Amino acid sequence: MMAASSSTARPDAIETGTGLFRPPAPRPLRRPPDLFTFFRSARQNPLESWTEEHFQKPILAAQGVLGRVTVLSAPAAIRQVLVDNVRNYRKDDLQRRVLAPGLANGLLTAEGEEWRAQRRALAPLFAPRHVAGFAAAMDEAAKRLVRRLLRRGERSVDIAVEMTRVTLDVLERTIFTHGLTRDPDALGRAITRYFDAIGPVDPLDVLGLPNWLPRIGRIRARPALRFFDEIVTELIAARKTLIASGKPAPEDLLTLLLKATDPETGQGLTDLEVRANIVTFIGAGHETTANALSWTIYLLSQAPEVRSRVEQEVEAAFADAPDAPPALERLPFTRAVVDEAVRLYPPVPFMSRAAIREDRIGSLKIPAGSLVMVAPYVLHRHRTLWEDPDAFDPDRFMPGRREAIDRYAYLPFGAGPRVCIGASFSLQETVVVLARLVQGLKFTLAEGHRVAPVQRVTLRPGGGLPMRISAR
Repeated sequence: MMAASSSTARPDAIETGTGLFRPPAPRPLRRPPDLFTFFRSARQNPLESWTEEHFQKPILAAQGVLGRVTVLSAPAAIRQVLVDNVRNYRKDDLQRRVLAPGLANGLLTAEGEEWRAQRRALAPLFAPRHVAGFAAAMDEAAKRLVRRLLRRGERSVDIAVEMTRVTLDVLERTIFTHGLTRDPDALGRAITRYFDAIGPVDPLDVLGLPNWLPRIGRIRARPALRFFDEIVTELIAARKTLIASGKPAPEDLLTLLLKATDPETGQGLTDLEVRANIVTFIGAGHETTANALSWTIYLLSQAPEVRSRVEQEVEAAFADAPDAPPALERLPFTRAVVDEAVRLYPPVPFMSRAAIREDRIGSLKIPAGSLVMVAPYVLHRHRTLWEDPDAFDPDRFMPGRREAIDRYAYLPFGAGPRVCIGASFSLQETVVVLARLVQGLKFTLAEGHRVAPVQRVTLRPGGGLPMRISAR
């Protein structure tokens, strides 16, 4: 995270020249802020850290409180770091200090051979065959949400909370088919509290001070972490007992995790690795999908013509089999709307790496130990890579225009060996749930509510998304 400021968000508006909705985002700074402003805003909202230069220059290197930081928005340079020379770049200490206390050494935070072994073992769980098999469960969760919201009548609800509920319902139907043993709403609140607690950057972590010094965020996160630990312990114990009894166990992701083996060594995951990855799927996986759905619904609520096109496409997709999950190939524009939503509001707004050895990107030297940052939030709005980058324009992801997007200019799920292993799961879930919601409901943003994106590890709508729900 680069230096931040107390800049204000651009207001919601319709661009009269193009008719495209331009959603809110913090206004880039004209120049880097001073140290005090950096620490203050790094805790409040790191999105406000970016300067105009970051959205205009393909590579920007600077010396600051984090030492030497090189921000990359040049696709070829990003490919070098994330793919071609990936073994020279590890997750940096700041990320690990923030995430590891909650996610331990799961796939998201592990490094080296430990990470490679986990990745090999877990990859079959997210093979296309398995992911496609979850479509019906995702659809049932969405239909349940529609019924519940319709029973409430035309009342205002927080869509961000509702998307948390539906994605947790999907987890129960796909990962933990015997249930979560605890109230899903309580789990949703715990996940929100956890990210709210660890999201603000602690100055002690920025300065690299010892871990034994207390961090306010970690103290605030402890109740949520205890709750996660209790749930995961109960889930694993119950499933192991079932498997040991010889009775049929559901072939959900929990069973697959317990049975997963590294195809190269034949070794299974340790209990600690199973626990860490379950927490990762519950926390990080659920949180990012819920946010993607929330932002997509918000954008549709502000763009009537786009919403109308999605409604027509969805109706056609459900025409032949209204009770079955829609075939994704019949929803190309709906998929484009989701792609555009996570371009404007990428669930994970930045990634950073530490150079293990000195490297060169073009003529620029990357010193050993220095930080290299790839920020999807900046990359997806970069002036040199996108036409009208701040506008909501799903057509940029339709055939004829999509082909012009460089693979390394669009990174909602990362890239290279560490690309999000659950990307296809998340994308399928988002499209299936969105299609069912659009089929049955209309969403209208509460009058006077000001929407603002806030970075709390993930990118969420600050203050929620209160909306009035009505039947279509």
